[in-house]
Amino acid sequence: MINQSLQFTKNLLGQFLKNRFGLDEDKIVLNYLIEPSGNLPKVNQNKVVLSLINIEKETNQPFYIRNKKLEDGSYSNFNPTEKYNIDLLISSNFDDYTESLKFLDAIIAFFQINNYVDSSSSSSIPDGLSRLEFEYEKISYHQMHSLWTAMAAKYQPSIIYKMKLIKVQGHEIMEIIPAVKSTNNNIAQ
Repeated sequence: MINQSLQFTKNLLGQFLKNRFGLDEDKIVLNYLIEPSGNLPKVNQNKVVLSLINIEKETNQPFYIRNKKLEDGSYSNFNPTEKYNIDLLISSNFDDYTESLKFLDAIIAFFQINNYVDSSSSSSIPDGLSRLEFEYEKISYHQMHSLWTAMAAKYQPSIIYKMKLIKVQGHEIMEIIPAVKSTNNNIAQ
């Protein structure tokens, strides 16, 4: 679901940028800022780059329902759905600084307009995703500096959004619990 969520977000934001600026080509990639070899990816040049920088499990869970009723009346026992939040770094990686700022402005506008996406606002939301929420992630100058240093990258105009509540469910049945077919009402007195 993480890859689907990121690809979907990339496509949605990419279409927004095409419409906003009247572009024919995609100006957005989902990629590293720096390749594992330490080189700058050529595909990132003059593009908006989406990079996954953190995943955290949502620990604030509602009451779990672990059983699902099957057609024969018995129940399946499965592990509850887990929810994750993803921190997404969006960098405007253009040779021209004003072009970087122009695209960063458009990115901020996109997330202000689309602070959540569900099937009512986007018919192309992938199966298994019911809703994605986006929230600006405030970090200090020092935290931003540390992040870019840890990635061994030169700073580019950028912003971080938290993509909230990505649901993961493996649908692996742990056990089948037989249904109660009859009860014994004869209680000895």
